[in-house]
This record gives sequence, structure tokens and C-alpha cells, in this order.
Amino acid sequence: MTSSRTVPAFSQPPGVASASVLLELLASVPDPRRPRGIRHGLPGILAVAIAAVAAGARSFAAIGQWAADAEEDLLTALGATRRRVPSESAIRRTLARLDAAALDTVLGAWLWTRSHTAGGRRVIALDGKTVRGARTRDRAAPHLVAAFDHHTGAVLGQLAVAAKSNEIPAVRTLLANFDLAGTVVTVDAMHTQTDTAQLIVEAGGDYVFTVKGNQPTLYAACKALPWRDVPAHRVTTKGHGRRVTRTIKVLTAPAWVDFHGAVQIAQLRRTVTKAGKKTVEVVYLITSADAHTTTPSMLAAWVQGHWGIENRLHWVRDVTFDEDRSQVRTGAGPQVMATLRNVVISLLRLAGWTNIAHALRHHAADQRRPLALLTA
Repeated sequence: MTSSRTVPAFSQPPGVASASVLLELLASVPDPRRPRGIRHGLPGILAVAIAAVAAGARSFAAIGQWAADAEEDLLTALGATRRRVPSESAIRRTLARLDAAALDTVLGAWLWTRSHTAGGRRVIALDGKTVRGARTRDRAAPHLVAAFDHHTGAVLGQLAVAAKSNEIPAVRTLLANFDLAGTVVTVDAMHTQTDTAQLIVEAGGDYVFTVKGNQPTLYAACKALPWRDVPAHRVTTKGHGRRVTRTIKVLTAPAWVDFHGAVQIAQLRRTVTKAGKKTVEVVYLITSADAHTTTPSMLAAWVQGHWGIENRLHWVRDVTFDEDRSQVRTGAGPQVMATLRNVVISLLRLAGWTNIAHALRHHAADQRRPLALLTA
């Protein structure tokens, strides 16, 4: 291993916390540059970039400007110095050549250890998002599949795929990186695949899959079950000018249902009343979780919580960070920037923030606040 990938022993300036733990982790990301002539360590560049994104930076130029304005002791704590502060061009060239998958792996593992489980079980949602702003004349926009912790809102991993159609095998590849023992995995109907179910069950986890028309035989079997004779569990919520009633019925999966690990099947009915107009949606669920450890209300909560990956992650990246209009399009840049946004959103969620836009403004008001976020 070259010396350029080894984090120096930074002294901690008085009154300023050190990001040494994070820097040690970032040192395991392969440096794409030739060792000779390196002026800025890769861990310092990455730590500065994360801190800048926590202050609202949306581009390499904004990251460079944040670094140029930072005080000496702050830069030292982040693995850089005033005499060796990375410029915008150095940041852009380095991050565009980075091994984005390795960065995702390192930061995902870090966030896995920083997040925690609720009730002894971790629940993970998986879904993909296309970074539309990164599309060029010669290259399609990258499609990124993320793993999202329901309870904490942390992103535990991310994987790039060539197109949305390749999401199914990518989900299995991403899941293979995790310790799934005691974990519940939720996915949308696209990923209701027996191979995915087998991977989760054999790894010691449980799945909750939605069954729709893409699995016609399984869907027909679920729909034909005697739901009229099954007791219902209802929950009604009100807010934003509407009333939502969620009704769930759960049955033991019949032996003739051919799906790996299936233990229970549920019917979930969602009735929304708004301005006097009522709409009803019925979906079916299949799960490997047994009735002794999983109640109907837990199943309903897991299904509802799955959409947190859309509302608490993808929507934030689109709206708060304006990701789809980002001008970062070179090399690994789009995926690396998405990873930095994921990390910042995760850290803010873990710190208790619910409004990410407010949190970014708060951290932009004082340059020491992003460092405190990284070292909390």
C-alpha cells in the first residue's frame, strides 16, 4: 500500500474535534492517483467534501469554495491544511476517478455501525433511483440502488447498475454485503422473486414482498384466498385534509403456494377519503416472517415504512439537493456526489433532524457544525 493511502497522525487543535476515525475509514478507499506528486491525501479530500455537502454544497465548485473559506484548525481536523487545501479542480479530478463502489462500501459499513435496531430487528428497504441530470449525449444516466434503514433513515449501501431493468440482480448483490441475520427486507413488486427470497432466508433474515401483476400466478393465488372469513385489523389516520384507513388481513400461507420461504400471506386495503372522494387500493403481501414474532400491525407498518426510501431519501436528493439538475457528469462524479448526499442525509437523520433543508441551513451558518456532525 502506498503512503498516499495512509492517514497521517493529525494532532487535534484546541477546542476542535478530530475526524480521525472517519479519516481512518476513508483511508481504505483506493486512491486512483499516482503516488508521486500527490499534494492532498484522499481521506482529507473526502472528509472536506462530506463536510461541505453537510453545509449545502451541491457541486464540486461549491465544495472547493467551502474548503477555501474554512479556517486552518477546521481543515486540519478534516485531514487538510490551509497550505494544502484542495482546490475545486483537484477535488473534481480526484472524485471523478474514484472507485465509487468502494466508497459506497466503506461509508455504508460505517453507517451500519452508527445506526441501531428497533425492537431487536433491523428493517431495510431497497429501491433504485436514476440520476437524471447525469445523462449525456453519449452516456445514459446512472441508476443507483440503495439500501435504507426504516428506523434511522440511514443509507446502508448503494450499488450502480447499467439500467433500471438490471435492478433485480443488483438487489441480490447488494444484500449479499449485509449480515441479514434477524433483519427484515422490504422491496417493491419488481423484486418479488424467489431467488431474492431464497438469499434472504438462507442468510437468516425475513422478507416482506408485495405481490402484483408481474407475478400473475402468485397474484391469482393470493387473490383467491378466503379473505371474507379472515378478521381484519384497521388503523385510521387523519392529516393534510384526508383520512386514510389501512386494513390488513393475514393468513398462513397454504402449502400449495410455490414461493421460497413463504409463511404468511396478507391482504392490505388502503382507503383514502379526500374532499368527499374515496379511493381504494388493494395489494397482497407475502412474507417469511411467522405469526409468533410478527403481528398484522407490524406487517402493515413495514409496508408503510418501505416508502420512506422514496419520501425520506430520493425525494430529499431530488428536491433539497436538486440532484436531477446537477451538472456533475464526468466519470464516477455523479455516483460519488449521490453517495456524499446519502451520507449527509444519514448523519442528519441519526442526529435527529427531520427537515433536511433546515438542517443544511443550520450547518451552513457555522463551519464548525459540519465537523461536529461527522464526529458525533
